[in-house]
Amino acid sequence: MKTAIFSQELQIKLMLMKSYSHPACSRAHRVAENPMGAAGFGVSGRFGNQWQNIIVATLMFAWSPGAANAAGESSPAWNEETLTGDWSGKRSALYNKGISLEFVHKSDVLAVPSGGIKRGTAWMGNTEARIKMDLEKLMEWSATSAYIHYHSQLGSKFNRDYVGSFIGVDNIENGVNTGQFDHAWVQKSFSDDRLSVLFGLYPVDSEFYITDTSGLFIQPPYGPANEQAQPVMGASQAPPVFPVGALAIRVKYTSPGQNLYLQGALTDGVPSDPSNPRGTHIQLNKGDGSLSIVEFGYTPQEGSEPPFPAEHPGELVVPEAKIHEQSETFNKTAIGFWRYATRIDDPDPAAVDASGNPLRHVSQGIYFLAERTLFVEKDHPAQGLSGFARFGTASKDVHQADWTGSLGLRYHGLFNGRDDDIAGIAITYNHASDKYRLLNNADSSQTTVEATYRAQLNPWFALLPTLQYFHNPNMDPTQKNAWVIGARAEINF
Repeated sequence: MKTAIFSQELQIKLMLMKSYSHPACSRAHRVAENPMGAAGFGVSGRFGNQWQNIIVATLMFAWSPGAANAAGESSPAWNEETLTGDWSGKRSALYNKGISLEFVHKSDVLAVPSGGIKRGTAWMGNTEARIKMDLEKLMEWSATSAYIHYHSQLGSKFNRDYVGSFIGVDNIENGVNTGQFDHAWVQKSFSDDRLSVLFGLYPVDSEFYITDTSGLFIQPPYGPANEQAQPVMGASQAPPVFPVGALAIRVKYTSPGQNLYLQGALTDGVPSDPSNPRGTHIQLNKGDGSLSIVEFGYTPQEGSEPPFPAEHPGELVVPEAKIHEQSETFNKTAIGFWRYATRIDDPDPAAVDASGNPLRHVSQGIYFLAERTLFVEKDHPAQGLSGFARFGTASKDVHQADWTGSLGLRYHGLFNGRDDDIAGIAITYNHASDKYRLLNNADSSQTTVEATYRAQLNPWFALLPTLQYFHNPNMDPTQKNAWVIGARAEINF
């Protein structure tokens, strides 16, 4: 049996060497044989092929009979929590060796029954693959983890064709149908995990400006807030937030009691390739500059349970949401600051200096966030009401919105017999900058409201009906206010 396994592995390795190492094997030939290549790493140089080889080699090493095993370690309940189960024990075997594989699909069907650009219905889909690696188990690299995240979008462009909202309507909608990596990083921890350094392809909205209680909602501003996620007017600078990441370094320190944290990141100022939105691109071009972001947070802990469970290596779990066996609490307050290193030309052609050159401005912002558990049901501590508040600013001379604010409430287990369901309502106000209003004859604001209910029908399938309202879409006085109805189906494979 061992001989058969070894022979099979050897054949696979030889095929990989032939396909990816032969000098005559051009990128065009590889894409023609594998259409997914067109939606994968379109990176300068051979970075994409190297990552493909690293991923495949790591998985093969972990699956081989000689790989180290963590005896006695329990793995997640794949058969209960995922549609495809434990793959006859292979998933658990990989997990015990330091590799966790997760696959999630979201399908959204949304309709405009009134207002907007036009009435109509559209479908959008988002499929994700996540690889979390404990490199201490895999390669004996102490306190080191790695994470790779790939996502692919299909379907209509609902906001562009039907609503016309500032930033968007749906948080899985992308400008083009493509597949790309937004996470591909390695993290090293020090001082009993109180200090960590991360380097690689990284989106800042995975750890900065985060409130767990807003994660229920489908509209974009409850992930990265609109004033931070918006691009710079008339420039290429944009933050690395979904759907793209940027080459970055992130440093984070958490106090010994985990009550305080300080984190900062420095990223490429122009993530991906604005001229080619398909696939994944890492380019450090002259003039791109950088984006720096810093956040300081207060997260009082109720007990001694660590916020990053050791049995989930590399998982992007926010420490402010402590989910215990019998309770769920949220308590976080944070303030952050971001700034682009490159100064931006004034978008108004008439704004020039004495020499006739465009005036140049700084692009920066500051934000504040807070979330709390407001009350917990006496007999059901995992159920109750939570809320969040978020407010942020952006430079008024180079951004469409110079400040935005969001408020929201969510109730876990609102109805008897539906203990795992979550209901929520949220509102976001986007204030138009004077410069944008002057150049576009725009309204002063856009306001959006969303009511969503997450029905957890079983551990691996959830259905989220949603009702949304958009007042002054895109601050455009010629556009009609819009109602949106629809639903999301979410499957954990």
